[in-house]
Amino acid sequence: MKNIVFFMDKQKNPSGGRKIIFQFSEYINSLKDFNSSIVFVEKKKIYKIKQSISKKLGIKNNYYGWKFNELSIVKHPQIFWSNHKINFRNNFNFDKKNDFVILPEIFAHFANDFLINKNISYAIFVQNGYSIFSSSNLRKIKNAYKKAKFILSYSKDIDECMLTVFPECKSKLLRVVPALENEILNKKKIKKNLITFMPRKLHKHSQLVLLFLKNYLPKNWKIKAIENLNENQVFEILSKSKIFLSFSELEGLGMPPIEAALAGNKVIGYTGEAGKEYWKKPIFTEVKNGEIKDFCKIIIKNLNIKNFEKKTISQRLRLLNQYSIKKQKLSLLNFLKKINNK
Repeated sequence: MKNIVFFMDKQKNPSGGRKIIFQFSEYINSLKDFNSSIVFVEKKKIYKIKQSISKKLGIKNNYYGWKFNELSIVKHPQIFWSNHKINFRNNFNFDKKNDFVILPEIFAHFANDFLINKNISYAIFVQNGYSIFSSSNLRKIKNAYKKAKFILSYSKDIDECMLTVFPECKSKLLRVVPALENEILNKKKIKKNLITFMPRKLHKHSQLVLLFLKNYLPKNWKIKAIENLNENQVFEILSKSKIFLSFSELEGLGMPPIEAALAGNKVIGYTGEAGKEYWKKPIFTEVKNGEIKDFCKIIIKNLNIKNFEKKTISQRLRLLNQYSIKKQKLSLLNFLKKINNK
């Protein structure tokens, strides 16, 4: 039986990228001939303290990125926001015959430290093409991509980033599909005069937009930040809001705007580059990054749209089909088949 092991850094807050890995791991673990688990890692406390002291003292370090000797395994991770059933792994002891490791692009350089020299097969899951250079050790990064069996991607933008930086890896690129939950489309929606956004990205931009809107937003409209909530709570809020503001920044494929669209929202804001492959009118309206004044004008212009949810049902169904559970499963089965053939 093949063990598919995902690596992930510990973070309390939810993110689209983590949710996708949970989806993948849960499905793989349900298959007859495969197991799947996730290793959560964080920096050891001593290195966190050193980093904090250096920052306070203004000591500059030319090296950037995580180092393998600074890592500690999180043995009992608390994932309050996810409904997915996942297994945890608490060691780096891999078997070259039975284990296949999947590193996120931010940890790609770690392949040199505990995989390559031990002949452990691995893939690099690039969820953001703009995070490829996650370490200043370029030699390790290049070697990691060179020795990887596969490079997983889930958007055209990620593919283009990879082919720009590592054109020699073209034959290793393999597309997998992130899936959206059907429940968000089927959920009963009682719309309110509510605008929602996620302040996790480009916080200054979102704060400026809110300040600029202050004098123009009618009193019967409210704005709510979505943060520190579980999946059901996020779905609940998106099902009530009418407008979702996107502050995506150089992302592999921003999922919150799609989820907001499926929940019947008008989506206004930044595409995050990769979002351009689904950013179509009438649901989505693009704002150029940093155009705060235009951002506000477009929001005001879209406050009184009538029957928006009914008018956009066909576009939402196309989105759901584009990122369907069925397509996700087929893409993962294709990947697992290739692993067995290697």
